[in-house]
Amino acid sequence: MPEPFDRLLSATAELGAPVAIVDEPALWANADDLVRRADGVPIRVASKSVRVRSVIERTLARDGFSGVMSYSLDESVWLADLGVDDILLAYPTASASGVRALVTDERRLAAITLMVDSPESLDLLDHLAGPDHPRIGVCLDVDASLKLGPVHLGVRRSPVHSTDEAAQLARAVAERPGFELRGVMFYDAQIAGMPDSSPAVRLVKKRSAAELLDRRSKVVAAVREHADLRIVNAGGTGSLEVTGADPVITELTAGSGLFSPGLFDDYDAFESSPAAYFALDVVRRPTDDVATLFSGGYIASGPAQKSRLPKPAWPEGLSLLGTEGAGEVQTPVKGRAARDLRLGDRVLLRHAKAGELCERFDTVTIVAADGSVEIVPTYRGEGKNFG
Repeated sequence: MPEPFDRLLSATAELGAPVAIVDEPALWANADDLVRRADGVPIRVASKSVRVRSVIERTLARDGFSGVMSYSLDESVWLADLGVDDILLAYPTASASGVRALVTDERRLAAITLMVDSPESLDLLDHLAGPDHPRIGVCLDVDASLKLGPVHLGVRRSPVHSTDEAAQLARAVAERPGFELRGVMFYDAQIAGMPDSSPAVRLVKKRSAAELLDRRSKVVAAVREHADLRIVNAGGTGSLEVTGADPVITELTAGSGLFSPGLFDDYDAFESSPAAYFALDVVRRPTDDVATLFSGGYIASGPAQKSRLPKPAWPEGLSLLGTEGAGEVQTPVKGRAARDLRLGDRVLLRHAKAGELCERFDTVTIVAADGSVEIVPTYRGEGKNFG
């Protein structure tokens, strides 16, 4: 059995399955590669793509990483209370409890920057925070999608797309008491989140990168007329080289690249080094070339299609059955390698995404190069469910 599979399975053999496993050498090699690709631009760690506090903290302690991009305000407050002092919330919030917790603590207010994309976002924050609330730091989410006539290429996020729209919102923030405009964010999902699966995708990514290079500089210049920006955030694991080359950018964001899940196998810019797995036990042998695993229905978010299914990683040559896929309590796998599997053997699989796997487990087992193990809690294992 080749490295790292022998090491990972041997180190976790006495642990009950299903078990989540992180290959520590691959994890830190991936971190180093992200820093190399960022070429000197600081990387903010996307917490949604990790969801293991100890991994987030250890990544922040490494050169090249600075700050967290969170996905929930309640999560942001929790991290700030645990000592993280630079947190950019990636999405607008409607959490009444989170806003109340934010405005009652000066340290939280200093550490956490909220995301807004409309005057209505400001209205909601005013309502949740109450009258005469202290100054809340905010960042403008600017739509980074590519628009070709009526065609929208990218995710549906902010309504703010043009330079004029960004300037109008920046002016609205600057003129409203109780807010401090700290930054601007551009998430280029159609570049960072799209594997290079075809010439058409590569063409779209190239054209979008060129359009953003021009539009970002104009947006940032227009917003700077209304605020002294400290954050110009952009990019993701799949676009670090392209986005980081823009001189207007002050920081990048990455998270999935630490674990390198299944959706990151087909990028041209970098080679995927899987670091996160889960192991399932063989519990049935319905036919000679099919082995059935216990559990495994860990389906990734997004469009309901094959790319969101987990991928068998070891033994090589296994695949899921089209009629069952990854099941709630059983997952059959087929292939020549299934003939050699016996009851009680283990199969390693990879989740299609990164942090979502950790919502299925209370702990992850980190396996070092020498085979030693450290079991650490996930967000879920610390009793935290942020949606």
